[in-house]
Amino acid sequence: IIVDPLNLIQVILAEGKTKMNKSIERTKIITESVSVMGLTFVLKDILPPLYQAPQGGSITIAGMVPLLWFSLRRGVKWGIFAGFVYGLVHMALGGFVIDPIQALLDYPLAFAALGLAGAFKKVPLAGVATGIFGRFVFHFIAGIWFWTTSDISLLERVVISTTYNGTYLLPEFLISALIIDILVKRKLLEIYM
Repeated sequence: IIVDPLNLIQVILAEGKTKMNKSIERTKIITESVSVMGLTFVLKDILPPLYQAPQGGSITIAGMVPLLWFSLRRGVKWGIFAGFVYGLVHMALGGFVIDPIQALLDYPLAFAALGLAGAFKKVPLAGVATGIFGRFVFHFIAGIWFWTTSDISLLERVVISTTYNGTYLLPEFLISALIIDILVKRKLLEIYM
């Protein structure tokens, strides 16, 4: 097999179109989601980030692309599932937890929000923007309630949380959008479905 470096997922999904019963299709999607979570883990957690924010968050080498790509392929339900599970794994393997609610916001819910991209299969870049904005919202809320001090005004807390989370999520959006655009132009969203 000749593998195109922009299409590494072909190796994972190497099977042709066939009609399958629901149980086999579900097993196939779960297997694909586990593979995507593993690829996300490598790109986001093992490879060194381009930038690491001091209180968490980073600009990675396409760390969110596998989850966004999977969401665009399989839809919102499966995208949220994969993001939620990845968030739990990410938290367990090095997350910074100060409170159970903060942990829920910053990890499983924030990464589950990437699954919202699946609602925009026909407009993938809007899906990427929606998924990353959803992740931003959860980090933003956690930033206001858990990462800023209560002795400053709410407006200052909003500005701090917006600025902090925007410094790494905006570049992540640009990187992810560029790569998803390349995958879409190569018609790789429907490959081996």
